[in-house]
Amino acid sequence: MEEKSEQLHQNIAHLSDLLHSGQDEAFVTSFNALHDFEMGQVYSGLPEQLRAVAWRLLDNETLATVFDNIDVDDEDIDDLLQEMPPQKAVQILRNMYADNEVDLLQEMPTRLVATYLSLMPKDEAEDIRKLINYEEQTAGSLMSIEYLAVEADLRVDEVMRLVKQQALEAEAINYVYVLDKQERLVGVISLRDLLTHPDDMLVSEITKDRIISVKAGDDQQDVAQIVADYNFISIPVTDDNDRLLGVITVDDIVDVIDEEAVEDYSGLAAVNVSQTDDTAWHSAIKRIPWLIALLLLGMSTATLISSFDGLVRKASILAVFISLITGTAGNAGTQALALAVRRLAVGSSNSAVKNFLSEILAGFLVGTATGFSVFLIVTFWKHNYQLGLAVGIAMAVAIMVANLAGYLIPELIDKLGMDPAVASGPFITTLSDLTSVLIYFNIAQLFISHFTGA
Repeated sequence: MEEKSEQLHQNIAHLSDLLHSGQDEAFVTSFNALHDFEMGQVYSGLPEQLRAVAWRLLDNETLATVFDNIDVDDEDIDDLLQEMPPQKAVQILRNMYADNEVDLLQEMPTRLVATYLSLMPKDEAEDIRKLINYEEQTAGSLMSIEYLAVEADLRVDEVMRLVKQQALEAEAINYVYVLDKQERLVGVISLRDLLTHPDDMLVSEITKDRIISVKAGDDQQDVAQIVADYNFISIPVTDDNDRLLGVITVDDIVDVIDEEAVEDYSGLAAVNVSQTDDTAWHSAIKRIPWLIALLLLGMSTATLISSFDGLVRKASILAVFISLITGTAGNAGTQALALAVRRLAVGSSNSAVKNFLSEILAGFLVGTATGFSVFLIVTFWKHNYQLGLAVGIAMAVAIMVANLAGYLIPELIDKLGMDPAVASGPFITTLSDLTSVLIYFNIAQLFISHFTGA
């Protein structure tokens, strides 16, 4: 990664020098030699005054490639576009892939979107409006309308000619979709099939009619799972009447998987991890609210401990094992939470009852093994098997309860229609602290007469 970062800085410095020295042709040649992804990084990394020169030198297709490869979540991409006159910006938008164009427009103020759409041809503007209206994180919001589609009564050589004509406009050409007269999706042909069959053969003879497709309203996480399961390069999106609306390509699926992973990890860590290069101030601002909330919840644990002050005075040895029990139970709860969130994300072939019973059994086994281990350690360490028994039982029960909470809380949140990842690891840990202390001291009271003064 350091090498890539260094290379990026070198590219920016080199191209900046070319612009400063007025070597326009050399700049265009060097810029076009970059990989598409590097174009986006370098362009956004140029100083604003140099970008004002760069966009005047580069053609619309190249600039469209630039904006296709800038992550709308990581960069002020709408500000970059607003550095140009609206007419120029519209030409760039029209040359972008539709799904990326929609992602960009959705980041802009409504007034600016209306301005850009008003400068586009009516049919193009209408297509973009339809895509913008799909809910975020659905198949419709991911799909592109640049795809290859043919009718079933064509020959292989005729389809190949169409593929060559449309290839530059399509986002992916690995699959050709076969439609009937009503534009309903009836099959799909791979490019390999077209290349390996006789030119005079009808495409209907090599069309695969078992179609795996998704609906426009399907959740993006479900779509990503289907693409991963079937190893697709793209997947068609249809309406309720099986009419082809667009396709989702694997590059968008990779973005979805990354986005979902960031969301899940952010939830488990109780902090937004999507911005890794934040300033210290912004980073602190994001963390403080959760930490304050957890601090207030943690105060309830402190209050609960203080309510057992009399018990601790009778047997001060009890204080030694508080952090041991709460920490271990918290870790067990976080493990169960991670598994529960993952199970909800990717689905499970088992029934809900079977998963529940499995988690109960796992919690019992983990709790028993850990409790027995700490029983042996405390017994030999303090030469008091009653103390070891109290700590061991408390440890086992606390782990079982934490394990159950880590499983049930995400399930409950999911039933309420919310993202189960919001059940963060720190929250589960703090909650398990509360329950563990309550369990520990109540069990300790049963054995107090056996280790008073230990």
